Amino acid sequence: MTAEDIKAWLSEVRHPAKGDRDIVELGMVDKIETDGDRVEITLAFPKRPDPLKDYLAGSARAAVIRHAPAASVSVVTVVKEEKPKRQTLDLNLDQVNNVRHIIGIASGKGGVGKSTVAVNLAIALARLGYKTGLADADIYGPSVPLMTATEGAVPGMTEENGRDLIVPVEKYGVKWMSIGYFAQNGQALVWRGPMACNALKQMILQVQWGDLDFLLVDMPPGTGDIHITLVQDIPMEGAVFVTTPQQVALADVEKAIDMFRNKSIDRKVFGIVENMAWFTPEELPDHRYYIFGRNGGEAMAEKFGAPLLGRIPIVQSIRESGDAGEPAALSSRPDGTAFIELAGKMAETIL
Repeated sequence: MTAEDIKAWLSEVRHPAKGDRDIVELGMVDKIETDGDRVEITLAFPKRPDPLKDYLAGSARAAVIRHAPAASVSVVTVVKEEKPKRQTLDLNLDQVNNVRHIIGIASGKGGVGKSTVAVNLAIALARLGYKTGLADADIYGPSVPLMTATEGAVPGMTEENGRDLIVPVEKYGVKWMSIGYFAQNGQALVWRGPMACNALKQMILQVQWGDLDFLLVDMPPGTGDIHITLVQDIPMEGAVFVTTPQQVALADVEKAIDMFRNKSIDRKVFGIVENMAWFTPEELPDHRYYIFGRNGGEAMAEKFGAPLLGRIPIVQSIRESGDAGEPAALSSRPDGTAFIELAGKMAETIL
């Protein structure tokens, strides 16, 4: 009579409240000790009381005696805390069911002013009467709180249909969500890809967006894990691509467009925005200096058969407004008008 024999006999003992599964399968047989005809069995139960504990102990003893009538069998019961289950995100698409269009604002390269365009575009859409939200998906470099002067804002929490939801920050007629609202000022988010992807999905799918015409997603540079998560797990229709005119920026944007048009992803390219298209000194309003080259965005739009949605000049007020948390799109100056025109053309293209 070996421990394996006894284990096989104990598999005949079923737990009536566990789908009639046996106590070995359920992991309740914690220890088997045998010495000649003496057998001691330890059954482990979870911390919460099991009303069938005594029944199962008696059944285990009877099962062994049935196969080894001469055996002296004792059954000991112990309490063992269950190992905590690995937490999974309770995420689904319910919170974006009432969002008409989810549009990525992408670049492929950092430093081209993508976030500036995204924030101003969101405000411009709101000024045109569209219900708009923006999710800051640049997990490692969130800039929305600074650019909207909402640093220090703490999104609320609410419960809906038994689920905890994040309430976005609202300002300038736009609903904003960013990981920057949850990180301490200056704190680096040292996250590996899977953790960053899960956080990103929460920033979009666990937010109470309500009814929106447009949800813009300010995407990080590159073509990595986060981008794949966005296009595969979130119903993003396509993207608007921001570039500057010089070749080094255009080459990276071309890679990002190629990713969106890959057969396994297959998302629309709604258009190109040429940022920093030219520089006009305030004292020489009729002069244009093409610091980064000329018509690079237009050439790329023609190459990919996508519309050139707009050209945004280098204007000092755009930078100053962003740093002050009052984006240029709020103004009636030429820089604000440029973003209003861009928003109008984008909405016309998509709608």
